[in-house]
Amino acid sequence: MEPLGCSSRDSTNTASADAEQNKSSVYFTRDISISGLLKIYAKINEGMTGKIAIKLHSGEPHGPNLLPIELIKGLQAQIPNSTIVECNVLYPSPRQNTATHRETLKTNGFSFCPVDIMDADGDAMLPIPGMRDFLDKYSSPTLTEHPFTPGVHLTEIAVGKNLLNYDSLLVYTHLKGHIMGGFGGSLKNIGIGCASGQVGKRQIHGDGWPKGPLFLERMVESGKGTTEHFGSHITYINVLKNISVDCDCDPHGVKPTCNDIGILGSRDILAIDKASVDLIYAQPDLQRHDMVERIESRSGLHQLAYMKTLQMGNDRYELITL
Repeated sequence: MEPLGCSSRDSTNTASADAEQNKSSVYFTRDISISGLLKIYAKINEGMTGKIAIKLHSGEPHGPNLLPIELIKGLQAQIPNSTIVECNVLYPSPRQNTATHRETLKTNGFSFCPVDIMDADGDAMLPIPGMRDFLDKYSSPTLTEHPFTPGVHLTEIAVGKNLLNYDSLLVYTHLKGHIMGGFGGSLKNIGIGCASGQVGKRQIHGDGWPKGPLFLERMVESGKGTTEHFGSHITYINVLKNISVDCDCDPHGVKPTCNDIGILGSRDILAIDKASVDLIYAQPDLQRHDMVERIESRSGLHQLAYMKTLQMGNDRYELITL
């Protein structure tokens, strides 16, 4: 018998309301412009206080699919006390060393504000909270199934030393494909991008640059170190424009075959990356084919699954169109 005053319909509505409350908010606009960016940022900038770092991928010299510099310049100018930040890279590139990295920044138009190459003066070790207990719990030889790939995982990550100089972090990401990760979203932007060039990135890649789930899990763990460090003072924007299957770290990236989609923003890293991937999968077959092949051939969706395993966010979201 139902409780007095409660009908089946009432119970269904209550359950539906509870489910909605358990979703993370992801804001979306098709307006890929400074105006669109500012509308998104206004919805997600709670916690952006003090000295703000804007982490983005500045790209190889003259990269063919980079975000237009105006979309970076116009946003940064509207964020008080902000600095664009980057780290050096591990692979052979002008961005491997600080001096030539600075020349690349000039080449790509980053002359409108200071750019902090965070590992120019060395590394800092960030702990990855909870990882030691997690690995101890699930590495038992008596277990037949693991929520992660057995192997060497991270309990701390070397980031650019100057990351610790900032109070807040805006993760401003050009979402695109990636040769090892399948796709590069907000997680890749900080998981690889905040790791120091010679130490942190080597921790993630390991010896021989192996691909697959183990690399992806180290990348996620590295990202967790950064998200835990900033706590409530971190937020995320993904721009789905110039969506090549190749990363901006490829100076010869192929021309995009997926149409531009829009801009997303959220305070939840898992929700924004999942929503971005979902929007790509929702495109017509000819538009989505190449990106889906790149994502799935590199087990890229494992990023999302492992972020959920490490409780980095919510894979249930409400897409709110502005």
